[in-house]
Amino acid sequence: MKLDIFVIGVGGQGIGLLSETIIRAADHAGLTVKGVDTHGLAQRGGMVTSHIRIGEDAFSPLIMPGLADMVLALEIHEALRGLNTYLRDKGTLVYYSVSLQTLNVRLGKEKSVTIDDISRECKMRSVKEYAVSREVPDPRMQNIAILGTLARERLIDSVEPRHYEMALEDLLSGKVLELNLNLFHSILAD
Repeated sequence: MKLDIFVIGVGGQGIGLLSETIIRAADHAGLTVKGVDTHGLAQRGGMVTSHIRIGEDAFSPLIMPGLADMVLALEIHEALRGLNTYLRDKGTLVYYSVSLQTLNVRLGKEKSVTIDDISRECKMRSVKEYAVSREVPDPRMQNIAILGTLARERLIDSVEPRHYEMALEDLLSGKVLELNLNLFHSILAD
């Protein structure tokens, strides 16, 4: 199995937790996995990315542009950016359908993106699209809505819901773990 996942969002959305959970879940499933995060201007609302490569043939953690099998995005402007920059044709896009007015949009360097813009691009490139609009108790839990969708739809072969749960238990504790697991389980039940 080989799977290259590019994760993109805006600083403060939990990209690091999402990518680390996926990495640990793949590891719990017995898969070879590599990953790397880039933070840049994350604290200023800038773009944050992670590269996750699953499979024996992944010698570097970095994914070349246009070669990702899957893009996970936590904001619609970043979803379109990830789709157009990293996702291969016929890949999979999973994104949280919220607009946070990214820095480039606020500065007038980019126009605002709609879900229809993303859907049109996905159709043109035969990309499988999952728009996640699940209400969450706290905006910082949008990453768990993406994670729950990955698990429910079985988008990563060999990684079962229990592997994601184990990964969350590795990374979180107490009330935070309980709240995130409750959301994760409710998405699995949808």
